[in-house]
Amino acid sequence: MKFNIINTLNPYLLIKNKTLLSSILFYLVLSSWYVLRPLRNELAVESYGEGMLIPLLISTTLIMILVNPIYSWVASRGNYIRIIFYTYSFFIFNLLLLYMYSSSLSQSMVTERLWLGRIFYVWSNIYSFFTVSIFWVLVINLFRDSSSRKYYGFILAGGSVGAMLGSTTSSTLSNSFTETGIALFLIAASFYLLLALALATYIVRTFSVEALSAKVGGGSIDSIKNILTKDDIRNIALYSWSFTFLMTVQWIAAIPIIENYSELSPERIRLFALIEQIVAPLTLIVQLTLTYYVISKFGIKFILIVYGILFVVVFSLYGLFPSVAVVIICQTSLRMFEYGFNKPAREIAYSQLEKKDRYKTTVFIDTFMTRFGDLSGSIFMGIGKSIFLPITFMPIAAIPFAILYSYLGWSITKQKRFKDL
Repeated sequence: MKFNIINTLNPYLLIKNKTLLSSILFYLVLSSWYVLRPLRNELAVESYGEGMLIPLLISTTLIMILVNPIYSWVASRGNYIRIIFYTYSFFIFNLLLLYMYSSSLSQSMVTERLWLGRIFYVWSNIYSFFTVSIFWVLVINLFRDSSSRKYYGFILAGGSVGAMLGSTTSSTLSNSFTETGIALFLIAASFYLLLALALATYIVRTFSVEALSAKVGGGSIDSIKNILTKDDIRNIALYSWSFTFLMTVQWIAAIPIIENYSELSPERIRLFALIEQIVAPLTLIVQLTLTYYVISKFGIKFILIVYGILFVVVFSLYGLFPSVAVVIICQTSLRMFEYGFNKPAREIAYSQLEKKDRYKTTVFIDTFMTRFGDLSGSIFMGIGKSIFLPITFMPIAAIPFAILYSYLGWSITKQKRFKDL
């Protein structure tokens, strides 16, 4: 199969409006989230030092299991425009409330500022997964035929540019953290999300797709019921759980390394932003030049399986050569593979599910199952800490889970509806 950049871009020209607008929408959604992400990571470092990370992850997981039936209830009674309007408006309102409250806190109110940071950590995890997951509900309903599914890389490229913008914004605002806290970060994030809401509404109204305009139907526990009763959906759910389990293990293993790098919050925020600024352009190059080719040439089976092998390599490096350089290299490699190949492969699998599952089960997997994976990974690392195992040993101990992850990827593609993807 002859490949070059022109062959990659030509198909986009046939559906340029739909593809381009979806890419711009993802640009706005990730711009909003990546303003907050370095801040969230800094609060995770502070919480880990105080032993609060696992309680915060437990809180996030419990809220996810409570919020998902509410989301499913809303989704059952409306179409996509109502779903995204209610969801994004709710989060914009939250951002404004957090802004007003954070602005009212003085520097002397140490306890209140500490608890605001903890609440923000839980809330931001919910924010990131719901805003991004609901964006992908739009994409998997717009792009479902055998050709357009392979153009997800171009859509993801918009997200990579948004990640660069959001990370740059966050880095620029880092010095304000010690004086005004999270206030300026919240203003920037709410602005980007408001633009995303307006564009998403325009896309749905412009491209009349029955799956987006019609009422979803069903009940509030459809997503949970289907994971328990349908083998193919259960395999995808376990695969997503495993992904965040493994990412959390590598992230917690990196926290002591980052703590040793600097004791100053602004410097750590800039380091987090630097990682994002490295990841985003490299991922963008992959998405524009390799995603279409790899999915077309090898299919999603290869991608879903090889990710576990990459984790084996990363965990070996964390265990044997712990350093800031290794953290940057491993974070960059994992995230580049995730957003360049694995994320579009999972969304292609999602696009083949039934309508109710595309709206509800995918959101449940991307929110609760992934948050449960975070919690499981934290508990795994916490057990190691409680029995005084060196933190550098724990990534090595997680290698069997990385092998299991590859097996789950293979299991997904055994299912009939995914074999030819």
